[in-house]
Amino acid sequence: LFALPEGDIPAIQQAQASGNNVLIEAWDRNNIAMIAQGKLLSTDNQIDPATGTLKIKARFTNEDQKLFPNQFVNVKMQVETLQDAVVIPTAALQMGNEGHYVWVLSDDNRVSKHLVTVGIQDSQQVVIESGLNADTKVITDGVDKLIDGAQVEVVSNSPTTKNAPSDSKKTRNSAEKA
Repeated sequence: LFALPEGDIPAIQQAQASGNNVLIEAWDRNNIAMIAQGKLLSTDNQIDPATGTLKIKARFTNEDQKLFPNQFVNVKMQVETLQDAVVIPTAALQMGNEGHYVWVLSDDNRVSKHLVTVGIQDSQQVVIESGLNADTKVITDGVDKLIDGAQVEVVSNSPTTKNAPSDSKKTRNSAEKA
């Protein structure tokens, strides 16, 4: 059993109505390692007024015995698959007076602020509905020090920021393709 915020209920209901199995993943406390995979069995019929959540029941195969009763886990549910979505790391997304924006890296290593419209997101990535192309490079580190038109040194051009050297991420900007 786990609790689902009531704001997420419509997405679960829509996924269940489509007739497809709702796939669920249990992740460790730090959201780094997946512990088990399973599928949605049922949802409760009432919202807990104290927490604003709905109880969800899932079944996990747990063949390698990594999942234990009452263990704290983070749960990810696949309720929809988006085709050709532009996805960026959440670290690249910023919020200002004019709304959400990202810092974009040009071919000559200059940065510019681009307003974007965001879609669904989780703790690691966010879908950009408009304002960014799939092949655009966005800045993920050092964004608080940037000014429009500034020239930067690219430290990492890898698909994930985890591959960038940890010491250089503290002092320089990293870029990723959207």
